Amino acid sequence: MKSKMNSMLGLVAVLTCQIAVAGSVTCSGTVEAISYHSNDTFMVRLSSMNLPVFFCSPESTFTVPGTSYTTGPQTCKAFIALFVAARESGKTIVNLYFDGDAVPATCNGWVPWSSANIRHFSY
Repeated sequence: MKSKMNSMLGLVAVLTCQIAVAGSVTCSGTVEAISYHSNDTFMVRLSSMNLPVFFCSPESTFTVPGTSYTTGPQTCKAFIALFVAARESGKTIVNLYFDGDAVPATCNGWVPWSSANIRHFSY
C-alpha cells in the first residue's frame, strides 16, 4: 500500500510539473514609458503596470522563456512607432496581451527587468 501511494505521489508530482504553464496577462491603459536598454532591447509601461517590461529588439528576433511566440525586428519597429503614437496622442491601449515565464498574475505585479512577449494588442 505504501509503495502504491509513493508511486501515485510521484506521478502527481510529475504531472504537476508538466502542467505548469507560462503566465499570461492582459493590460490596458495609456503608454507611460517607452525605454531603450542595452543590448538593443525596448521596454514599455502602461498606466496599469507598476514597472516597464522588455518586449522586443529592433535588431534581432525577440524570444522569452515560456512561450513559442516571437517578435521579429520589423514588428518591433512597428510596435515602437505605435507606442510612441499612443503616448503622444494620449489614447488608451485597450488590450495588451503579454506571455512568458516572467508574466505576473496582474498588471501591477511585474518584478524589475521582466521580459515578455506581446501576443496581441488593441489600440
